[in-house]
Amino acid sequence: MASASYHISNLLEKMTSSDKDFRFMATNDLMTELQKDSIKLDDDSERKVVRMILKLLEDKNGEVQNLAVKCLGPLVSKVKEYQVETIVDTLCTNMLSDKEQLRDISSIGLKTVIGELPPASSGSALAASVCKKITGRLTSAIAKQEDVSVQLEALDIMADMLCRYVRALVPNLGSAPPQRGRQRSKGGSTIMALGHLVMSCGNLVFIDLIEHLLTELGRNDNMSTTRTYIQCTAAISRQAGHRIGEYLEKIIPLVVKFCNVDDDELREYCIQAFESFVRRCPKEVYPHVPTVISICLRYLTYDPNYNFDDEDEDDNAMDAEQNDEDYQGSDDEYSDDDDMSWKVRRAAAKCLDAVVSTRHEMLPEFYRSVSPALVCRFKEREENVKADVFHAYLSLLKQTRPAQSWLADPDAMEQGDTPLTMLQSQVPMIVKALHKQLKEKSVKTRQCCFNMLTELVNVLPGALTQHIPVLIPGIIFSLNDKSSSSNLKIDALACLHVIMVTHPAHAFHAHVPALVPPVVACVGDPFYKITSEALLVTHRLFTLHCSDSFDPSPYINDLFTCTIRRLKAADIDQEVKERAISCMGQIICNLGDRLPNELPGTLLIFLERLKNEITRLTTVKALTLIAGSPLKIDLRPVLPDAVPILASFLRKNQRALKLCTLAALDILSAVTPVMVDAVLAELPPLISESDMHVSQMALSFLSTLAVTHPSSLGQLSGGNILQQLIALVRSPLLQGGALAAMLDFYQALVATDTPGLGYMDLLRMLTGPVYSQSAALPHKQAYCSIAKCVAALTRACPNEGPAVDVKNSRSTDSIRLLALLSLGEVGHHVDLSSQPELKTVILDAFSSSSEEVKSAASYALGSIAVGNLPEYLPFVLQEISSSKRQYLLLHSLKEIISSASVSGLKPYVESVWSLLLKHCECQEEGTRNVVAECLGKLTLIDPETLLPRLKGYLLSGSSYARSSVVTAVKFTISDQPQPIDPLLKNCIGDFLKTLEDPDLNVRRVALVTFNSAAHNKPSLIRELLDSVLPQLYNETKVRKELIREVEMGPFKHTVDDGLDLRKAAFECMYTLLDSCLDRLDIFTFLNHVEDGLKDHYDIKMLTFLMLARLSSLCPSAVLQRLDRLVEPLRATCTTKVKANSVKQEFEKQDELKRSAMRAVVALLTIPEAEKSPLMSEFQSQISSNQELAAIFDSIQRDSSSANMESMDTS
Repeated sequence: MASASYHISNLLEKMTSSDKDFRFMATNDLMTELQKDSIKLDDDSERKVVRMILKLLEDKNGEVQNLAVKCLGPLVSKVKEYQVETIVDTLCTNMLSDKEQLRDISSIGLKTVIGELPPASSGSALAASVCKKITGRLTSAIAKQEDVSVQLEALDIMADMLCRYVRALVPNLGSAPPQRGRQRSKGGSTIMALGHLVMSCGNLVFIDLIEHLLTELGRNDNMSTTRTYIQCTAAISRQAGHRIGEYLEKIIPLVVKFCNVDDDELREYCIQAFESFVRRCPKEVYPHVPTVISICLRYLTYDPNYNFDDEDEDDNAMDAEQNDEDYQGSDDEYSDDDDMSWKVRRAAAKCLDAVVSTRHEMLPEFYRSVSPALVCRFKEREENVKADVFHAYLSLLKQTRPAQSWLADPDAMEQGDTPLTMLQSQVPMIVKALHKQLKEKSVKTRQCCFNMLTELVNVLPGALTQHIPVLIPGIIFSLNDKSSSSNLKIDALACLHVIMVTHPAHAFHAHVPALVPPVVACVGDPFYKITSEALLVTHRLFTLHCSDSFDPSPYINDLFTCTIRRLKAADIDQEVKERAISCMGQIICNLGDRLPNELPGTLLIFLERLKNEITRLTTVKALTLIAGSPLKIDLRPVLPDAVPILASFLRKNQRALKLCTLAALDILSAVTPVMVDAVLAELPPLISESDMHVSQMALSFLSTLAVTHPSSLGQLSGGNILQQLIALVRSPLLQGGALAAMLDFYQALVATDTPGLGYMDLLRMLTGPVYSQSAALPHKQAYCSIAKCVAALTRACPNEGPAVDVKNSRSTDSIRLLALLSLGEVGHHVDLSSQPELKTVILDAFSSSSEEVKSAASYALGSIAVGNLPEYLPFVLQEISSSKRQYLLLHSLKEIISSASVSGLKPYVESVWSLLLKHCECQEEGTRNVVAECLGKLTLIDPETLLPRLKGYLLSGSSYARSSVVTAVKFTISDQPQPIDPLLKNCIGDFLKTLEDPDLNVRRVALVTFNSAAHNKPSLIRELLDSVLPQLYNETKVRKELIREVEMGPFKHTVDDGLDLRKAAFECMYTLLDSCLDRLDIFTFLNHVEDGLKDHYDIKMLTFLMLARLSSLCPSAVLQRLDRLVEPLRATCTTKVKANSVKQEFEKQDELKRSAMRAVVALLTIPEAEKSPLMSEFQSQISSNQELAAIFDSIQRDSSSANMESMDTS
């Protein structure tokens, strides 16, 4: 340390030298010393170094001054706090000096010091105290100084500091804004500083500032001041839109007034202000949107110095070259240098972009007024403005894209002028405007055109079918043009590819001769991205060749040659390799018979690519395509080498590779028994419950083998594969596609008559464990799966009926259960009416002591009835009328209605309906639910007659009947289109009127039905939301009259009868966020979310989820309400459970904290959320509490890893 001090004192001595070089070198050496981490200065050295550096700031030599300023950076982090304050004090004093050079250098010094202070988030006291000192000195300097340049420097430093440390400065900004607001035209710096300030200043200061702005704007002394104030208003809105919203009523009329003043710069600022209001204050600006649109449309065409000659515009014969000459002529007469009108047009285009992006509900209006205006301006002569016009139209198309199912819904399409139909009618106008732009010299313009066309066909696939002859020359022009950039070619190829994918093949047949040469040239392009896109287009060109009316012969050679060159190259980008393989696969699949000489060599290249880890997956897909080709391509030359490689892939850890390999093996018909054995050895590990999709593919492959190579299955009888199959049958996870594949395999296997794998052998293997009573199967699903397999075997061998062990008194419950389920599965497909005692046996099983046996008997009766309705359905109906076992018998009836054919059921509808209505007023809720499901499913059979009847029962005096009817409607709604949909749409409003029913339970089931409709088929309820939402929101309120106290021994327990109703209402709100967001008033919605944050545990959990969802769906609205949302979140996170509470209470509270913290993390993803004073205070509270900080960090890690995963899968 002593040596360091000695070295530094030497340097300080040299700094006083009269020789400027000495001073420069000594300062440079000091800089090097200060940058070392090891350096430690004692108090005396610190003082001397600080004094010397500050003195050197006034040095006569500019280079020494510059070095001294650079030393300030590392010095700040090496000296004690009071020395930093000395530095800041001196620099602030220098700021007021008469010498301009010293002022400038001190200003740079202050910025350097601010940049080196520890970040605000570290909570360092140094940053806060230094910022206070700078603020105090600079605000007084700004107020007192006459010299504008000093004020500008000071404002610049303030803006820089506010940007970094606004949180540290909040307490001492009380007086700053008004002082600054009253200065005249200090332009950008004042506005930047104010912008950062308004996010965090106190409410009184903010009100003072806005009042001041309004007064000054009202006074309108001179134009330059007014411009600055308008700019300032826009900046405040951009930075703190959630605070300025309530003043818009006063601000907007003033801004509209200034739009009419003949001053281009002022107009630009006014329109920019509108843009920030539209983006940042969506609710408050809503009434003014029509005004904003009309102003933007007026100024979008504002070009006072240029006359577009409409006749020329319509004359398509005019050449591009001639156009250029015209432009040249006009340039000579008039100079564009003074023309500022383009800035007004650009501002108008950007503002329209903002309106279109934020007002989804006004789409029809946009297509009436905004769309034609934007299309007319594609001819804009200023390139920057033109790009913004295109961008605004792109935003309009993105808003129109039918992402939600309701937009593509056939009912929605029938309603006349939907955005999609209006866009469809405007396509010719758009194409006409783009056609001219595609031949423009400007690369940027052409890129915009391609982006537009791509988005257009994504929104309206097939829309350009009539216009392809007009567009193709434009695309080819860009591909052949020598001046085209790489990005332009990539965009042109990508656009061509999307158009080819979304339009019918015949539309391109005439253009293939023109397209092939430029595409072939692009495949040979040295830039890999162009090659990659061109290969996609080539791939698509070959799928066009499937048509009979088109002869591809002239082009095969060119396309094959350019693709094989890329396929052979080993030193190219992976994307190009993969696309070359896919493209060649398509060529051989479609035209392999026309390439007899080239085929063997190409297949050998595929074999090489199969051995390469990087390209193997794509090659497997290509081979699958070739093997499935209708041309029956002969793959035998490569199969002996390829199949062992494919078999080895089944061992790999890459799931996609396993699935593609199984698909390839399934379709390869030319495999030999030796090859099959190699594959069978790899199959056992793949058949397991850990991956049902892989198991399904493996079973599908085995079923194919049973048909093509039955002899190979002989080795299954004692092998691992059967053991794995039996284990899979017993898995509770077996269902859907995997179960169907299992049943197909058993049927295919038993049909091969392989020794040891006959009907009885397989039956014994399946049912053995149940009969041996070694152990009951762990899950009921296993019994169902075994029963389905038994039924599949029985259907395949109808002559060998199984022995039924239901009535055997020695049978255990599990044997009975399996026997009943098997009977049901067999009876579903085979008429069992020849068994006379079947009815008695099943009815006896209804009396079993085991609930599972009763349920199985109920299912069996229903299933057997499906096999012979005339025999069994009347019997079931008669039993329901006379028996006491209605619940079980109704379940049987439900099974019949769900599974029987419509034509079979038609004759019995009336008798079933009348029987169900007798039971819909049953006291037992379980029975009522089954009756409701039966009624709903029965209604689907004859909706024209039965739906009006259901509606009639809404007037029933019994609340039970009303609740059954409303629940029945839920079962008529599914996510697939159905004949009942139009009828349901007309009358679902009547069913939802039960939301006003006096009975709690009826209101609850009405909410559940509404939720089901909103989730599965939003088009049913979209038009009703205006009337339904107030009732829905009404049900989210806590009702005091529904809360009662129950005495439980010595304790009193509070019961809230309205909780289930509120929960159902909040569930509906959550569903509406996904399906009908554009129909919601988000601010009203947020009011009820806010109430839910203070409600019961279950409801809090739901509202935390909603908050997280809202943060991503409509961040600006959430930001406006942030301060009100933070408080309940903080309350949840800081609540402590009483020490003597039960374990469940602690677990509940932990879960609540985690959920609340997830909501907080989601809120913090909104830009500027952490700038809210309450939010930043809550963040500090979290980081200072160990438990909360740990939860917060783990959730942040989870969300970032989830984002990474979603990026991987995309």
